[in-house]
Amino acid sequence: MKYALISVSDRTGILEFARKISEFGFQIIASSGTQKFLKSKGVECKTVSEVTGFPEILGGRVKTLHPKILGAILANRGIEEHLEELKELDIPLIDIVVCNLYPFKDSPGIETIDIGGVTLIRATAKNYKYVTCITNPEQYERVIEEFEKKGEISEQTRFEFAKEAFKLTSSFDESIVSFFTAGK
Repeated sequence: MKYALISVSDRTGILEFARKISEFGFQIIASSGTQKFLKSKGVECKTVSEVTGFPEILGGRVKTLHPKILGAILANRGIEEHLEELKELDIPLIDIVVCNLYPFKDSPGIETIDIGGVTLIRATAKNYKYVTCITNPEQYERVIEEFEKKGEISEQTRFEFAKEAFKLTSSFDESIVSFFTAGK
């Protein structure tokens, strides 16, 4: 089974993308808000809480920061010990992460400082050799095209998406620094 984790605040194009990757055989795991949206549109998906066995806490401040999620993303598939450990702990590998960040630039404030999203993006981008990090709706079509033509996402595409991911988190952090420098 292939897994995709989706946690988005900008839902542009996500419904069509989720439907398409489901057709490619991906089981979708989603944060609660994304899962409610997708499920209301007929897309089957599990919540992060169903996978981790642990509820979202602190009013949603902590959702995806869990070893069953981060381990599934960060496992180096070239290291047998990583794969054995995940198997022992019943942690499925996640092959695609679709995540964009809270709109901090549009609505700067403490509550729009994204923690889990940045962590997911950075973890996925770090492990780009094995996991695809999608941070922008404009990337959906390329992923779909590659799956339709090759049945997989090329390492070159994963590398390019990883670069974009690190640019996004860097820009996000710069916005936060500016917010704090201005005195909140």
